[in-house]
Amino acid sequence: MTKLRCAVLDDYQGVARSLADWRRIAPQVDTEFLDTHLVSQDDLVHALEDREIVVVMRERTPFPAALLARLPRLRLLITSGMRNAAIDLEAAGRQGVTVCGTASNSEPPAELTWALILGLARQVVPESTALRSGGPWQHSLGADLHGRRLGLLGLGKIGRKVARVGAAFGMDVMAWSPHLTPERAAEGGAVAAASKEELLETSDFVSVHLVLGDRTRGLIGEKELRRMRDSAYLVNTSRAAIVDQPALLRALEEGWIAGAGTDVFETEPLPLDDPLRTAPRLLALPHLGYVTRRNYEGYFGQAVEDIEAFLAGSPVRVLG
Repeated sequence: MTKLRCAVLDDYQGVARSLADWRRIAPQVDTEFLDTHLVSQDDLVHALEDREIVVVMRERTPFPAALLARLPRLRLLITSGMRNAAIDLEAAGRQGVTVCGTASNSEPPAELTWALILGLARQVVPESTALRSGGPWQHSLGADLHGRRLGLLGLGKIGRKVARVGAAFGMDVMAWSPHLTPERAAEGGAVAAASKEELLETSDFVSVHLVLGDRTRGLIGEKELRRMRDSAYLVNTSRAAIVDQPALLRALEEGWIAGAGTDVFETEPLPLDDPLRTAPRLLALPHLGYVTRRNYEGYFGQAVEDIEAFLAGSPVRVLG
């Protein structure tokens, strides 16, 4: 029997092989793990043109109709998570490609949100760098959390977890989203803002937890950033495009806000010459929100399950 061929993309840490039992599908599938990000469609086609199965990590690698059309052997496309805006599900369906997902935990991005908030508030990176390099001892003045306002743009699964931690710190938690009611806000541990503008103008820390879509793309631009206090911080662990990136860069360079923390970028990996790499007042991480052992064990373990179910003729966790 001729084996099918599977490629696991963007295994940056080189851990996918060890975090799931790929031996279960070995009699029927040859699996290769790729640790280098493939940017161009030509590179992707060259690497994947003889593969029937591809496993992708989140939205790192877009699969638009044009790319799918150049992969006629592709039969099964698996994404971590149960939502992936970078895959053209309609085009996949027309081409007869089954698209499946996996479960994803909401705790890791909520935890990382607090790593960014605390890192900004207490200037953790500058102070640590100064200590390790023989710099000044105690050269910054930390921002308090207790008694300050945490403004949440979005109060879904992740936003609610962030809200609970804010309350534990003694913060005043306010939330806004286009359809958030006072009742739903209260259920999530927050007070509903009368408007997005009120939240931006009165919050000491603003954290983004909205889904990217037509209504949220560019939701925070120059006008919104200028509404924030010059002592306030903006944190984004959701999607980069919700915040206008050139406007954010200007806000940091010109001091409209005290600082920002981000874990997401419009181009990932972030180009070496991108000005955000050297922007002042910015605590930036390379999209680590979901990068934890428990999450990865779920992603890759369920990817193996998805492949097994597909081979058995009964696909599970089908998207679209």
